[in-house]
Amino acid sequence: MKAILCVQPAELKVVDRPVPERKPGQVLLRIRKVGLCGTDFHIFGGNQPYLEYPRVMGHELGAVVEAADPASGLSPGQLVTVMPYLACGHCHACSHGKPNCCTQIQVLGVHIDGGMSEFLSVPEAAVIPVDGLEPDEAAMIEFLAIGAHAVRRGDVGASERVLVVGAGPIGIGICLFARLAGASVTLIDTSSTRLKYARDKLSIDRTHQVSDNIDAVLAAETSGDFFDIVFDATGNRQAMETGFSYVAHGGRYVLVSIVKGDIAFSDPEFHKREMTLLSSRNATADDFQHVIQNIRSGSIPTRALATHRLTLDELPTRMPELIEQQGNILKAIASV
Repeated sequence: MKAILCVQPAELKVVDRPVPERKPGQVLLRIRKVGLCGTDFHIFGGNQPYLEYPRVMGHELGAVVEAADPASGLSPGQLVTVMPYLACGHCHACSHGKPNCCTQIQVLGVHIDGGMSEFLSVPEAAVIPVDGLEPDEAAMIEFLAIGAHAVRRGDVGASERVLVVGAGPIGIGICLFARLAGASVTLIDTSSTRLKYARDKLSIDRTHQVSDNIDAVLAAETSGDFFDIVFDATGNRQAMETGFSYVAHGGRYVLVSIVKGDIAFSDPEFHKREMTLLSSRNATADDFQHVIQNIRSGSIPTRALATHRLTLDELPTRMPELIEQQGNILKAIASV
C-alpha cells in the first residue's frame, strides 16, 4: 500500500508498505480522507514534542471498514471516523475516566504511525460509525472534538464572555461549541484573512486582528473587565503568556495549544484574579458523539470548514506551501 512518510523534519516521501495485518479485536480500515492540522505542520517543521522520526502522520480520518470481527457490529463499506488517542485502559487517568490523558497514550500519527496511508488497522474501540455523514465530515470530527472538549473543560455557560485566541481549526471549533453553549464569543488572530472568513462564512461577529492596541480594544469591549473564559489555540508561547492578562477576576484560562518548553506568568496577577488555569488535551468518546450529533443536526457548518483539498500524492510537494499559507487555510483535506 501507499503511505506518506515524514522521514525527518522538512522531508516527506511516498513509500510502499505492506497492508497492515488485522489482529483479533482490530478493524482494518480503508482510508478515504485525511485532515491536515497544526500537529502535522509541527511534525513537518520539527516542533512536535512527543514524536520520533520517521513517522507516518495523520490522525483526522474519514475511512470505510474493510474488515472487522463479526461481533463488532461493523460492516464492510461502513463510513467511520477514528478516535486516534489509543489509551492503555488501566493507568491512573484511564481508571478515573480520563483516557485522553492516559500516561501511556499512543496518538496515531504522533507516537505511532497514523492514517496518511491507504489502509490502517486500529483497535475496535477507536472506531466510531458516522452513518449519514460525508467522508469529509468524518475527517473533521476529531479537530472539532478537541474544540468541544476544551469548551467542556472550561465549563462554558450561557451569557459568559469567551475570548478565543487563534482562528485556526481548533480555535474555530472552540468558537462554534462555545456559541452552542450560549456564550458571547470574541475571536482574535494575527491573520485578517482568517478573521474575515470567520465573520463571513461562520458568522463569528466579534473579531479583532491582533495589533499594538489589542489590549485596549479588548478592554473597551468588556468595560475593562475582560473575559470570563479565555482559550488559547495559537501554539505560540508569547500569545499564551499574554492571554493571562485577558482573564477577568474570578475567570478561567484554558490552554488548548502546546509548545515545547516553559511558559511564564505573573504570580501576583494570577492570585489577585483567583484565576483558574486549565489545560485541555485531546478529546473523549463523549466529545466525538457530541460533535457527530451537532453535525447531523446542522448546527456545525461543515461545508464552510473545509477550505482546501488535495490528494495524498501531492503532500510531499505541497506541504511547504500549505504551511506558508496557513493564514489563508482553515482546514485542508487530502483524499487518499
